[in-house]
Amino acid sequence: MFAWNKATGVLRRASVRSRSTAAAVIVVAMALAVGAAVLLLLLQRALITSVSDAADGRAADVAGQISEEGTAGLARDLQETTRPSQLIQVLDQRGHVIATSSARVGTAPLTGLRPVSGVTEQVEVGQLPLIDDDHPYLIVARGTDYRGQRFTVIVASSVQAQRETVGTVTQYLLTGFPLLLAVVGVAGWLLVGRALGPVERIRSRVQGIGAGDLTERVPVPATRDEIARLAATMNEMLDRLQAGQETQRRFVADASHELRSPLATLAAALEVAEADSTGRAWQDSRPVLVAETDRMRRLVEDLLLLAKADDTGLRMQRTEVDLDHLVEAEIRRLRNAGSGLTITGDIRPVRVVGDPARLGQVIRNLVDNAVLAAHTAVALATAEHDGFAVLTITDDGDGIPEADRVRVFERFVRLDASRARGSGGSGLGLSIVQEITRAHRGTVTLTPATSGGTTATVSLPTR
Repeated sequence: MFAWNKATGVLRRASVRSRSTAAAVIVVAMALAVGAAVLLLLLQRALITSVSDAADGRAADVAGQISEEGTAGLARDLQETTRPSQLIQVLDQRGHVIATSSARVGTAPLTGLRPVSGVTEQVEVGQLPLIDDDHPYLIVARGTDYRGQRFTVIVASSVQAQRETVGTVTQYLLTGFPLLLAVVGVAGWLLVGRALGPVERIRSRVQGIGAGDLTERVPVPATRDEIARLAATMNEMLDRLQAGQETQRRFVADASHELRSPLATLAAALEVAEADSTGRAWQDSRPVLVAETDRMRRLVEDLLLLAKADDTGLRMQRTEVDLDHLVEAEIRRLRNAGSGLTITGDIRPVRVVGDPARLGQVIRNLVDNAVLAAHTAVALATAEHDGFAVLTITDDGDGIPEADRVRVFERFVRLDASRARGSGGSGLGLSIVQEITRAHRGTVTLTPATSGGTTATVSLPTR
């Protein structure tokens, strides 16, 4: 539905309020039209039926009188007892008029019906020019016998009064319908406007909320209806947007902080090397420069991986992977690294469908965290339970407080910042583990170990 915009001179789509009101008026108008048509039809049928029944009864009475008494004095009786809305003729067996209730019908028969004795026939309502050019009549004919002679009783009943009644009702309906539709339109306009009032307030408030300040919330009506649920959903969306904005800002700030340290180290080393004409400072600072460059490379790679996870999700190469082989390779790496820790493994064959490189990254990140936290030992295990491959990595360190077991999966979160930075960690390892695990339709959790440390559990579907 469209409306004409006088200011711009173009068609614009009508508002919800206008469309709802118009729809209500149209539906009510259609219902009233159908109801009025049915009402008039039933009313007319009922009125005509009453006239027909009266005519049948009158014809039966006259026929009964003839069969008992004959036609002597019949004309006088008909003139005295017939109501003005009826006209009666009595015909003999030759079709001649022998008695009437009015001189208006004393010349020719009103109908050609000649029913046998005891039978009543009827002519549909129509015009009878012989009687009246303006009034329709209903004709009933009944046959009767008297002393071997057949007579026909014809009763013509006017239905003009009934038609006038139907016409009057029609006029009343035509007069009342516009008024009723006007009332429906006004009531619909007011009710829809009142119902949409909270929506307009929500729209105005949302329009005023800018990207720089997401702390405002839309008003929630106390009606507990669809509008209230809409407002609550809008507030929940604003909560998520605010949380996402805060996470993004914190992410940028933390990334900038992480990059500042290696950049400062590189800049200082370059200044020292430039000031040393012998070239010895360059040789001495080379290991530092290589380490800081590698740290920056790994940080940038981690940031890119998390950015892809936030944007379109991680794309995985789906292939069958022997998870136990990846864990065994990680155990060999740890033992060859000479960390001084006792590395044990309870490895059982288990196969999953996933990306071997990403799953290896999950194992490496969890193992690196376990090695940093452990005092003397790290234990790795694989098993299969109820269609899931389960990987556990346990250390005997100080453990993680219960309040931090979920928070550590957030980006740049460190429970021991100095130790993490000293070892080159960026606080993104567990975030990457969680994103890769989710991409494999799995879960990762941290629980306290019996040794006092922490157990990291990764569950992945085998299919």
